Amino acid sequence: MLRSVTDAAPEQGIPLDALRHHGDAELIAGGVDFAVNVRGDGPPTWLRERLASRLDDLGAYPTGDDDEAAVAAVAARHGVHATSVLLLGGASEGFHLLADLAARRGMRAAVVHPSFTEPEVELRRAGVTVHRTVLREPFRLDPGRVPSDADLVVVGNPTNPTSVLHPRRDVAALCRPGRVTVVDEAFLDVVDDEPGHTLAGSDLPGLVVLRSLTKTWALAGLRVGYAVGDPALLSDLAAQRPHWPLGTLQLEAVLACVGAVGELRVIRDEVAAERAAMVRALERAGIAVVVPPEAPFVLVRTPRGADPLEFRTGLAARGIATRRCDTFPGLDSSYLRLAVRPGTMVGDLVDAWRGVAEGER
Repeated sequence: MLRSVTDAAPEQGIPLDALRHHGDAELIAGGVDFAVNVRGDGPPTWLRERLASRLDDLGAYPTGDDDEAAVAAVAARHGVHATSVLLLGGASEGFHLLADLAARRGMRAAVVHPSFTEPEVELRRAGVTVHRTVLREPFRLDPGRVPSDADLVVVGNPTNPTSVLHPRRDVAALCRPGRVTVVDEAFLDVVDDEPGHTLAGSDLPGLVVLRSLTKTWALAGLRVGYAVGDPALLSDLAAQRPHWPLGTLQLEAVLACVGAVGELRVIRDEVAAERAAMVRALERAGIAVVVPPEAPFVLVRTPRGADPLEFRTGLAARGIATRRCDTFPGLDSSYLRLAVRPGTMVGDLVDAWRGVAEGER
C-alpha cells in the first residue's frame, strides 16, 4: 500500500526547504564549479548568434509559425506526431503542470529516489500524497518496488545525482493503463546510447517524457525544454497554461538545439572522453567513485573517517564548489556530486581534495 512521506521511514524525512536546495547555491565567486550540471558558462557561439538574430522580433508577440516549427522539430527528432509534443519553459514547468494534474485527479504519487527533488517539491505543493521509493547502492531501478496503487510515478533516467542509467525495459515496466509515468530524461541526450534508452516516442499508456535543453546547451537562464508522450495528457497540461507560454527566444532555442544533430554528437563524445579521464584521475587520487557514471556527473564519497561537512567546507575554502547530497532522499552528507569537467579543472579538484584530506589527518 502506498504510504505518504510523513508515514515513511525516518531516513526519508528531509524537510521541504532542503529538497529545494540546488547546485547553484553552492557556487563560489571566482571558484571552480563542480556543483552545477550545466555544460560550459554559456551557449556555444553559433547558438548565441542564432538567438541574437531574433532580438529584433521581440517587439511582437511570439507567432504561431514559430511555435509550430519548434513542435515539428521535436516531433521529427523523436518520431512522433505533433500532438505528442508539448513545449515547456524548462522541464521544471512540466513537473509543476503534472503536479497540478495529479491534484485535480486525486492521484497518489510515487517518486523513485535518490533523484532530482523538484518533482516531489511540486507534488507536495499541490497537496498530492507522495511515497518515496528509495533505492540503495548501486541505485538500480526495481520496478517491483514501486507501489502498485501509485497513480503517478516519477523516475529519472539517467538519474541525478547518482549518474545511473536504467535499462529501457525496467523504466517501461512502470507504465500501465490508469497510471501516469513521468520519466525525467534531462541528461539523456548526452549518454552513450540515447536511442537504446529513451522512452520518448514509445507507445506506452500514460507516458510523459520530460526533456531539458538547458543543461547540454548552457541555456539555464532561458528556461526551455519539452515533453513527449500521451497526447491526451499533454492536451490536459496545455489547457492549464496562459497564452504565449514560451517566448520567441525560447521557441528559437528549441528549433536550433533539436536540429543541431552534428553539434550534439560532438558534445556527446566530449562528455564521454572527459568523464572517463575524470574518473581515472579521481580513482588515481584515491577518491571513491560510488558507481560507474553514465551521465555528465559523478557521485563520489568523502574520505572514510573524515567529517563530511568539514571536508566539503574545506574544499569550498580552496575554491572548489561541489554539490552536497544530503538533500537527496536516500543519500547522506558523505556523498558529493561532481559535474564532469575538463582535465585542468579536475586537476584543481584533486589538488584541493588532497590538501583537505592531509589537513584532517
